[in-house]
Amino acid sequence: MAEAVAAPTAAGRQLPLLISIFLVAACGLAYELIAGALASYLLGDSVTQFSTVIGAYLFAMGIGSWLSRHVRRDLIGTFVRIEIAVGALGGFTAAALFLAFAAHAGPFRILLYAAVLVVGVLVGLEIPLVMRILRREVAFSDLVARVLSFDYLGALAVSLLFPLLLAPHLGLVRSGLLFGLVNALVALWGLHIFRLELAGRRLLQGAAFAAVALLGAGFAGAGHLTTLAEGWLYADDIIHAETTPYQRIVVTRWRDDIRLFLNQNLQFSSTDEYRYHEALVHPGLATLPGARRVLVLGGGDGLAVREILKYPQIEAVTLVDLDPAMTGLFSRAPLLRQLNGDALHSPKLTVVNADAGRWLEENSEYYDFIVADFPDPTAYAIGKLYSTAFYRLVDKHLAAHGRLVVQTTSPFYARRSFWTVAATLEAAGLRTAAYHALVPSFGEWGFILAGHDDYAPPMRYEVPLRFLTAAMTPALFQFPADMARIDMEPNRLNDQSLVRTFEQEWRHVQHQ
Repeated sequence: MAEAVAAPTAAGRQLPLLISIFLVAACGLAYELIAGALASYLLGDSVTQFSTVIGAYLFAMGIGSWLSRHVRRDLIGTFVRIEIAVGALGGFTAAALFLAFAAHAGPFRILLYAAVLVVGVLVGLEIPLVMRILRREVAFSDLVARVLSFDYLGALAVSLLFPLLLAPHLGLVRSGLLFGLVNALVALWGLHIFRLELAGRRLLQGAAFAAVALLGAGFAGAGHLTTLAEGWLYADDIIHAETTPYQRIVVTRWRDDIRLFLNQNLQFSSTDEYRYHEALVHPGLATLPGARRVLVLGGGDGLAVREILKYPQIEAVTLVDLDPAMTGLFSRAPLLRQLNGDALHSPKLTVVNADAGRWLEENSEYYDFIVADFPDPTAYAIGKLYSTAFYRLVDKHLAAHGRLVVQTTSPFYARRSFWTVAATLEAAGLRTAAYHALVPSFGEWGFILAGHDDYAPPMRYEVPLRFLTAAMTPALFQFPADMARIDMEPNRLNDQSLVRTFEQEWRHVQHQ
């Protein structure tokens, strides 16, 4: 008896194969983006991580393309096997790397680039094999045009979906598993299209279904995998975790200690954050009795705003923070609202979720006091907020006798970085007054006041404080020999030397 379903004609197979090219191209770029984003989240310095990951991935794809010339028989079966392997390896790469980093950060780079190279070689094999399969049915001139068109369209689709939809809503682990599923389903699709031409089809079909089942189970349990990994990373209980288009936000709690981590970096501990935020705000604001309008750049947790609102003469505070997830979290969660004194619900406050630089360019208002409370310059996206160009832009919004304060990392652990920021502010035309305070969670931490007037510490503080006193404040502006000023070049936008300096200094601290 004849087969109930006839094999597809040559012409009928062209479109399914071209759609397969679209899908495998999308998956290939997705694995590249996921690896780069994961390395950036865990290791910092996004430019270096993306550059090296993409370079290694493209090199591996080149090796895969070269190796494809040695596949002379069973092209269809080889393509199906590669799709199953890419789906399984590429799909679980993010989860495996995340777990590896959480268990032991030491070999993470070796595992990262090993995974990138293996997946890259397999991805590099895919397109040449499909082209050779299609060559039997399509003229060469049309073949190259069609394959490359669908290849580039697949890359375009995932490059748009990844930052806008996949990373913020699915996260890196679940996104990787989703694309692994797509590769495994492409393998099943290929088995169906060429079902009458494949020897050993049942074995391949069983492997493909097993890959789909495994990846599907991983996708369903991705939340548990992430929770397990972060449970190893953080000593305390995780009470909130989410991935946004901009960062990974994790809040932990142990007894009364609440801690915020952004991309694994501690931002505050509730046991001593008041020391940091009092030191950030009051030495400057207490010297401006005429201050009425305040601008806070960063500081989406609302803790700096809490300190600013202690001054009854303040009429308006504008908070500009890039990530709406941060300001939303700290305006909704009861524990966090209690911590910031419900500052984000103050009628005096206006919250703007925007890039600080772009917002400053589009805004023309002046402020008596400006707080730059950005994360440390671990990546170039943040390093630009510590550049001469940015500080000149901030200066345009500073009232005639106003003052700017910048959180400036540790003058003890990152001495060169600290004084680079001072040199950068001065290169932007501002006078500086550097100081430091002990925050037990961080160690000695540094701040810089800048403006166009000479600075003198306040004679008294008119608002209730837990840490600062007028008597101790002058001592904060004195630096011992091991933190004293050293000559550094300003951090300019075109080279961002601060990011490299900061990475070198903190890597040295971590290896001690």
